[in-house]
Formats: sequence, C-alpha cells, structure tokens
Amino acid sequence: MTLPVPAPIAEYTGIDRVRFDAEIRPSRQPAIFRGLARDWPAVQAGRSSPEAAIAYLKRFSQPGLVHALLGEPEIAGRFSYTPDLKQLNFQRGTTPLDPFLDRLLRDQRTARPYAMAVQSLVLPEFLPGFVEENGIDLLDAQIAPRIWLGNAITVATHYDRMENVGIVMTGRRRFTVFPPEQIANLYPGPFELTPAGVPISLVDVSAPDLERYPRYADALAAAQTALLEPGDAIYLPFHWWHGVQSLEPVNAFVNYWWNPAPDHLGNPDIALLLALTSVRGLPDDQRAAWRALFDHYVFGANGDPGAHLPPEVKGVLGPITPEQVAGARTALLESLGRR
Repeated sequence: MTLPVPAPIAEYTGIDRVRFDAEIRPSRQPAIFRGLARDWPAVQAGRSSPEAAIAYLKRFSQPGLVHALLGEPEIAGRFSYTPDLKQLNFQRGTTPLDPFLDRLLRDQRTARPYAMAVQSLVLPEFLPGFVEENGIDLLDAQIAPRIWLGNAITVATHYDRMENVGIVMTGRRRFTVFPPEQIANLYPGPFELTPAGVPISLVDVSAPDLERYPRYADALAAAQTALLEPGDAIYLPFHWWHGVQSLEPVNAFVNYWWNPAPDHLGNPDIALLLALTSVRGLPDDQRAAWRALFDHYVFGANGDPGAHLPPEVKGVLGPITPEQVAGARTALLESLGRR
C-alpha cells in the first residue's frame, strides 16, 4: 500500500507579536517561522558545528544533576515501549550536564550509539544567562523557555496540554503533526504507562506498520510535516499530536509552553479519568443519556445551556469562579471518600 504523503506545514516569514496573536493562533493550525531565531548567538554556534554548539551551552551550565533518558542501541533511537507494552524501552537516570554534552560529541561517529536525551530543562534555572542572549518577542516574557538535548532520537507521536513555540538551535528536526480528531487513527498506548504523562502513538512515525495499524494511513492523509533547520521555529496549537525525529548526532531545541486557560479551572485530565472509570462501562442507553448531557452542558452542542436562566441563578452554567471550582473539588473528594 502506498502511504499518503503529509501536506507541508504552512510557512511564514516576518512574524511579529501582533500578527502571531491576530492571525496565526486563531487559525488553530500549525505554522513554521523560517529563520525566526537566525540571529541568536546559540543558533549561530549551532550552525557552525556541533562542537561550537556544545561549547556555547557549556558557558551557562551549572553544577548539579539533570534527568536523562538512555536507550540501548537496539532501539535505534526510538523511545517507546518494549514489545509487550509492559515497560518503556529506555531507562531514566541523572547525570551532570557537561559530561552528557561531552558524550554527545564523543558518540558522533559511533555506528550504533546509545539513545540519549536530556529533556525539558528550564533554561533560567539550569543554564542561567542563556535567555538574556537568546529570546523572541512573540510571547509573554514570563514564559520560561526549556531546552531539549540529545542525539539522533525519535520521540513518539504525542500531544501536549499546552500551546507550543519551538526553535531548533542545532541539528535538524522533522515534525509530523496530526489534528486532535485523528486520535482513533494514531493507536494510542496505555494511560497507565507513558513516557511523559500523556499517551503516545504506538506507530513508528519513521516506519509505520500498516498491517498492524491500518487506520494510520487515514491519519497520514490528514497530517502535515516540516523539516526544521537551526533558527527555524514551529508553532503547535493546543493538543495537536506530533512525532519528532532528531536527525543529527547532536541536537538542541528550545521551546516555550503556555496554556491560556484560566488558572482556577479544574484539571480536564481528572474529568477524563473519572469518565473512563464511571461512564464508559455503563449500559448503552445510559451512556447515550450521559453523552447528551455532556454535549449539552459541557460542549454547548445546543448553544448556551444557561441562556434561559437569570444571571443570579445560573451557578455553574454561568462564568466559572474559583469558589465554584473549589466547591466542586470538595464535593468530588467527599463523594470519592464515601466509596
């Protein structure tokens, strides 16, 4: 079977904060910003050589340990599961940052290296001074960027609970992205065992097995892709699935995560877990009734569910307040405590 070819992610140049907020984010589509960070000293070092990139990062590194992932050469750089899906196929540990960076350089010409990654280091904490030399003006200044380091690894297709702008510092990265509604065609793994807290696709984005995962062809037909060079950036809207292939022996990527939802709202993941354990197993007629309630009250399938009520009696059908959220949490905890 011939695999569908994902469409290219839309590309933009000359993006500023006004256009980003007025055009890019409201589109709810991923976007590529070519050369957004071309003037970063970090990117200039990254374009020069892996050695220059590592030397630049070492200017800011601090004593202490960072969390790292290590996979055997047999996984060929793909962080995922063991064949029985009962364990992850890599180990977690800690290391000082500088020896990790030295190992990346030392393994550059190794034919079958260990898969190595240090992920999501908050830059102001772990590499203080980096942000002062390398920044963007698309986002609020209080959003602390993070850095992701590793060799030629593949991160399984997953989603984030955030919006995301990411920038390649050194190496090249291929992104293959899927809209949230493609979840059924991506074959997510277990909830209880995940590499980073959210389910990941079981399909190898670099070599999909359509005999085992036939609906993945439909996901690819809806997918978009782009290859990023140092200085290029990608915008990923909330909850878009993305598989990431780091293509060089030394890779560094800086990203900015944020969620514009009000801080006082409850955690939707808890609601999903409760629904899975309390609604999914009900008889069909009961699930249909609950679906109608959720569609009406939560997702507004019929418009504002409280439109016919005076504002003073809308309660949770009106604007959600911190007090209402706290009350709901208390009621939930009391309910769970009675079982």
